[in-house]
Amino acid sequence: MNHYFDPGDGEWTSREIQVVLEGREFTLETAASTFSPEHLDTGTRILLETVPDPIGTVLDIGCGWGPIALTAALRSPESPVWGIDVNQRALELTRRNALRVGVSNVTVGLPDDVPADLRFDTIWSNPPIRVGKAELHAILETWIPRLNPGGEAWLVVAKSLGAESLQKWLGDRWPDSEVSTAEIAKGFRVIAFHNH
Repeated sequence: MNHYFDPGDGEWTSREIQVVLEGREFTLETAASTFSPEHLDTGTRILLETVPDPIGTVLDIGCGWGPIALTAALRSPESPVWGIDVNQRALELTRRNALRVGVSNVTVGLPDDVPADLRFDTIWSNPPIRVGKAELHAILETWIPRLNPGGEAWLVVAKSLGAESLQKWLGDRWPDSEVSTAEIAKGFRVIAFHNH
């Protein structure tokens, strides 16, 4: 059994699902061994209902089949949007779904594909909590420092999977930034991180 945070190589078959993004219905492709292949998961939906429109260059950490990156691209057509994932299957699905949605401002790739000097103004993520705390902290320590001054990160985490402790860790790790709870709904917490 492959996990969605595995590379996802090998043979695979995509399937189509109906998804509403930004009030419009789209037929998008998903596949097994990606995160939430049957539908738009509740946490991601709550995140997208909570976040303000993205500004500047946007990063989606763990893009899966693309709902967060695609929504950012639809909301801010002038903004470059990066979707990153370690799962090759997820990257291919996000590429295909960007074509289906009709957005041309999405770039997808592995984390190492992002130019080293690129900085971000907005991070939206339903981060891969199940990789474990140490790995999750390492992921965030890679990308949070790449926020521009005044940049914002918005993360959605299930309360049962440690949302409160993650929020505390963010505040302790970057004490000069502002970390707050933006929303609590249906067992999820949306954490807002403002980089001062």
